[in-house]
Amino acid sequence: MTAETVAHAFEPFFTTKPLGQGTGLGLSQVFGFVKQSGGHIGLYSELGQGTTAKIYLPRYISVRVSERALARPASFPVGNGELVLLVEDDDDVRSFVNTALARLGYRVFEASDASAAWRMLDEHPEIVVLFTDIGLPGINGRELADEARQRVPDLKVLYTTGYARNAIVHHGRLDPGVDLLVKPFTIEQLGLKLQEVLEETGRASRPGW
Repeated sequence: MTAETVAHAFEPFFTTKPLGQGTGLGLSQVFGFVKQSGGHIGLYSELGQGTTAKIYLPRYISVRVSERALARPASFPVGNGELVLLVEDDDDVRSFVNTALARLGYRVFEASDASAAWRMLDEHPEIVVLFTDIGLPGINGRELADEARQRVPDLKVLYTTGYARNAIVHHGRLDPGVDLLVKPFTIEQLGLKLQEVLEETGRASRPGW
């Protein structure tokens, strides 16, 4: 990599791949994990030679955890087996979010496009939350959610996107009341937002722009 590329490598959504062939999320997620763990990561790269990533993490010193500590609730909300339909066309992102939802205590069905999502809703009307990317091939997240609500009227909708929240709302792409989680997000942010969506009363999360 060039020095300029190395300087931006850890930035969310930075990628040298053509449009639609890379998310730019991989290295930013690694960077976030390392920093949250109190560690350090460095890239060493030379054109024509290759790249080496070095990760330094704090040493783990084992301690006995009391039964009381084990019984303490998590620092962020977890689910109770609610069924979530995840719609994401990027395989890597979909795999990451699926794992995160499972860790949060949700059951997950996943789909890579609208037709698969609608078929899943027909087969499993007990799905309570649709968690969908806004930018999908052939059809956008709003159109997906509109049809999904025809099939499951009480379905709650949570959108996700790589665009900054202000850019979307201020340019009229989403109504201010829509439930939105901007990428990249942490598992804690996902857990908090899902709890917020599930606990909403008096206002359904509308799939409008």
